Amino acid sequence: MRVALPQWAGTLAAKSAVFITVMCCALAALLGILVHVSVTHQTVGEARGLALSRLSDAAEAYEAGDTLAPGAGVDPPGLPASLRALAVGGRRGTLVAEEHGRPTMWAAGPADRNRALAVEVDYAQQSRTIAGLDRAILWSSLLAIGATLLVGAFAVTRVTRRLHTTARVARRISTGDLDARVDDPRAKDPTRPQDEVAAVAVALDSMASSLQGKLQSEQRFTADVAHELRTPLTGLHAAAELLPPGRPTELVRDRVAALRTLTEDLLEISRLDTGRERLDLDTEALGAVAERVVRAAAGTGTGETEVVVVRDARVETDRRRLERVLGNLVANAHRHGRGPVVLTVDGPVVTVRDHGDGYPEYLIAHGPQRFRTEGGATGHGLGLTIALGQAEVLGARLEFGNAEGASREEGASQGEGASRVEGASPPEGTSRADGTSRADGASRAVGAGGTARSGGAVATLTLPWLVNGSGDDADASDGDGDGDANDRAGTDAGSGTRAGSDPAPDSGSGSGPQARAGSHPAPHPAPNDRRT
Repeated sequence: MRVALPQWAGTLAAKSAVFITVMCCALAALLGILVHVSVTHQTVGEARGLALSRLSDAAEAYEAGDTLAPGAGVDPPGLPASLRALAVGGRRGTLVAEEHGRPTMWAAGPADRNRALAVEVDYAQQSRTIAGLDRAILWSSLLAIGATLLVGAFAVTRVTRRLHTTARVARRISTGDLDARVDDPRAKDPTRPQDEVAAVAVALDSMASSLQGKLQSEQRFTADVAHELRTPLTGLHAAAELLPPGRPTELVRDRVAALRTLTEDLLEISRLDTGRERLDLDTEALGAVAERVVRAAAGTGTGETEVVVVRDARVETDRRRLERVLGNLVANAHRHGRGPVVLTVDGPVVTVRDHGDGYPEYLIAHGPQRFRTEGGATGHGLGLTIALGQAEVLGARLEFGNAEGASREEGASQGEGASRVEGASPPEGTSRADGTSRADGASRAVGAGGTARSGGAVATLTLPWLVNGSGDDADASDGDGDGDANDRAGTDAGSGTRAGSDPAPDSGSGSGPQARAGSHPAPHPAPNDRRT
C-alpha cells in the first residue's frame, strides 16, 4: 500500500532539500566517524603507552624490593577482574574502567604467587578531550548541513522559479493567451551558457509563436472566406426571391438561407476569436430577458419553451450577447433534443434543459467543437461554439451536462407540439440557494404520447455581476396579472432566497456528468449544433 504524501512533497524544491539533507548527513556522519576513530585511537594509544611505562617501572621496583610509586600495587581493589585474569596468566594488558566515578586506564602484569601487579593512570583528561571532539564534530556537521541547505535552496529556488514561470506561461497559452511568452533572460544572451530550463523556455516560446501564427492564419482565412461569400450570397438571395413560386423555389430559398446563416456564424466566430469584443453593459432582469428569448424563438417556429422563474435577479450584462447565448441554447435544445424544453431562472443561474438523448460524451468532456460530426450527428457545431464564445465575453460560465437518467428511449414519442412540464417546478435535481434539492417537488416531463421521461441535455449559464438588493423574491408576482412564468414561479418557490445571494445550482443535472466551459458564452439559436 502506497503512503499518501502531501502535495508539497512532490515539488522539485522539496526533493532537492531532502536529497541535500540526506547527502550532507551521510557525509558528516562518515567524516565524524573517521575523525572520532582516528583521534580516539591516538589518545588511547598515548594513555596506554604511559600506563605500560609506569607498569615497567613498578615491576622493576617490585623486583628490587623498593617501595612502589603511588597508583601502583599488587592486586589493588579496583583492578578489573578480566585484566587481573590476564595478568595472572602471565601476560600484560591495559583496560579503561571507571574508578571512583572517574575514567581510569589500568595496566597490569604478572607478579609472584598468582598475583597481579597493576598501575592506574587518570584517564579523565583524555576522556574529556574525546567527548569535546565529538561535540565539535556534531555541531560543525549541523552548521555545515544548514549552510549547505541554504546555498542549495537558493540555487534550486532560482531554477524552480524559472520553471514556475515557464509553467504559468504554458497555462496561459492553453487558455488561449497566445501572446504569452517566457522570455527567459538566459536565452536572450548568447554569451551566457544555456541550461536545460532556458532550452525548455525557448522551445515553448517557439511553439507558442508557431501556434499563434497558424491560428491567426486560420482565423484570417475563415473571416476572409465568410466576408467574400456575403456579397454573392446577397445576390443569390435576391435572385431566389425572383423565382416563381413552387417546391423547387422553396428548396433553393431554404438552402440559400442556411448558407447565409452559416456565413454569418463564421463571421461571428472569427470576431470572437480575435478577442477584441467589447461589452455594452446595462442592468437587466433575467426573467424578462428569458421571456424575450422564448418569444423570439417561438416567432421563428422553433417550438414551445416553458420559462420557470424560481428566483428572479438583476444582473449587469450585455443584453444582446446574453440573448444570443440563451437563444442558441434554446434552439439547440429544440433542434437536437425532445420536448418539453424548460428555461429556468434561479438567481444569476439560467438553465436550459430538454428531455432528449443528452449531449454526446465528447461535448461534455471537451466542450463544443466546430464542424465536428460523429455518431450520426447533424449540424456544424457552430451554435454552441458561438454560445461558448459569447459567454466568455460576458465573463460568465457555461456548462454542459446530462441530467440523471438521460438515455435513448425506444419508441418515445417526440410529438409535434412539445409538451410542458406540469406546474412551474424547476427541472429535477435543480439545487436551491440554501443547498437543498428541488427534486422532491419537481414534476416529471411527459411526452406527447403520455410516456413519462427523465434525463436530457442540460446547459447551465452562471452570470456574474449580480446587482445586490435589486432582485425580486422568488414568491413575488411580476404584478402584470397575465399569469405568465414570472407569476407562476411564485407558487413553486415560496421559500426561495433573495436574488442578492449567489447560488450555484447543479442545473438539474442530478449526478450526471458536466462539461465546464469556464467563462465561455454563446449567442443566438444556431440550427447547426449537433448532438449524438
